Amino acid sequence: MSIFEAGMMICFGISWPVAAWKTYKSKCVGGKSIYFSSLILLGYICGITHKILYSRDIVIWLYIANMAFLLLDMFLWFRYRNNKTPVSQEELNKK
Repeated sequence: MSIFEAGMMICFGISWPVAAWKTYKSKCVGGKSIYFSSLILLGYICGITHKILYSRDIVIWLYIANMAFLLLDMFLWFRYRNNKTPVSQEELNKK
């Protein structure tokens, strides 16, 4: 296992839930690109494939967790893609 690969995956792993949470709270996907997310998804698929075929170690679970949060963020993109403006804090407080 490479500690550097694990560190990279942990840093990404912190970023995806935060991004998904922000999308969920604002109900807006302005500035997000589904094509960019798709390329990252392809990268995770390649990483998982490499781990399965050549380098089985615990880091595969970090790839899987990151991919799951990325898929959640992509799902939210499709759900809120027609929203052009974020939900205001006042509107959130009403709920």
